[in-house]
Amino acid sequence: MIELDTHVSHHPVVLEQWANRHADIELRIADKITAFAGSMLFVWLHAALFAAWMLLFEKRPWPTLTLVVSLEAIFLSTFVMIGQNRQAAFAQAKADHDYENMDNLLAENTRLTRLVQRQTQELHQHVLGS
Repeated sequence: MIELDTHVSHHPVVLEQWANRHADIELRIADKITAFAGSMLFVWLHAALFAAWMLLFEKRPWPTLTLVVSLEAIFLSTFVMIGQNRQAAFAQAKADHDYENMDNLLAENTRLTRLVQRQTQELHQHVLGS
């Protein structure tokens, strides 16, 4: 599972996503499986298990091993897609949040620019008396 550094200021969407993932047991399990499947330990463990299976348990052409590996690939690809879908949802939520903030900043900048313009006109009228 992804742990957040408490010394770093995180984007609000990151905090929300982390809280949602932490609260859901299925997502925590998926995170753990995905983290393990993406590690070198996973690679070395599978290399050793496949070698042992081919040498000790089954004769060529290893039909059971082929079935097991195919099923594992199906499930692992599903976990990858789950992670990609969550990443896409996170990116969209962050983009929406950033757009809302940018829109608010634009409105505030427009308001301030108009205020400065009005005050400049008032000052101009006061100084020149026109």
